[in-house]
Amino acid sequence: MTSAADQLIIISGRSGSGKSTALHQLEDEGYYCIDNLPVALLPALVEETSHEQFRQFRGTAVCIDARNAWQDLANFGAILESLPPAVRSDILFLDAQEGILIKRFSETRRRHPLSGVNMPLAEAIDEERRLLEPIAAAASLVLDTSQMTIYELRDAIKQRLLGTSSGSMSILVQSFGFKRGVPPDADLVFDVRMLPNPHWEKDLRSRSGLDPEVQAFLEAKPLTGELYRDVCRFLDNWLPHYKNGNRSYMTIALGCTGGQHRSVYLADRLFRHYREQFPNIHIRHRELQ
Repeated sequence: MTSAADQLIIISGRSGSGKSTALHQLEDEGYYCIDNLPVALLPALVEETSHEQFRQFRGTAVCIDARNAWQDLANFGAILESLPPAVRSDILFLDAQEGILIKRFSETRRRHPLSGVNMPLAEAIDEERRLLEPIAAAASLVLDTSQMTIYELRDAIKQRLLGTSSGSMSILVQSFGFKRGVPPDADLVFDVRMLPNPHWEKDLRSRSGLDPEVQAFLEAKPLTGELYRDVCRFLDNWLPHYKNGNRSYMTIALGCTGGQHRSVYLADRLFRHYREQFPNIHIRHRELQ
């Protein structure tokens, strides 16, 4: 029988990025959860949760943030390495664009844990990122929550973090619009703006790449099929290498100008093509949310 110590999920990220939401979701999923754990206590926590009374829990989840002693944060990698080999750990790092973080703090009237008389909010957010860099560098999954609602973040936790228990690589295929920026958490980015744009067709402008009319328009263009086949060849060649390299998470992003037609069409087509080969694959159309 397994214990709560066998699976350890470490949540970190800058304040306002959604750490509390993620921890609450894991608690709802049956994890033993602790907020604001000192990094130095990780080995003691693993030892404690290995006891009989914790076997009722699915695993252990802890939130580690910048309120830790900076020396302990700097030594995060060494502390993680000191855990018993039997412990399977996942590190989730949440982040968001600085403007979004500032907006969230102004809306909630919360005080940033590092801000004060001598450190304005914007500087505190920058300093927090610097302090948490050792954890961010070790993260197995990074999620940018800038455009996510609380419900979308909860779904992402269930699909991408908890959906990997089978040991398969979790893949997210995401469409986006370049006018709103490239997703910061993307591992592979494909620019599909060279394809003919349905936006300039009056009857297609208000539709999306999920509509049959847009799909028919794009499939009638030889360039669309050529690009799709090239992307598939690239992924067919390299995804197995990522998987064999013990990669747990992969985000494949496809972008067009507005994120409504071309990128949506290709992302959906890739998702349907790979869902049998990779059962733990998910789709997200950022601009259609």
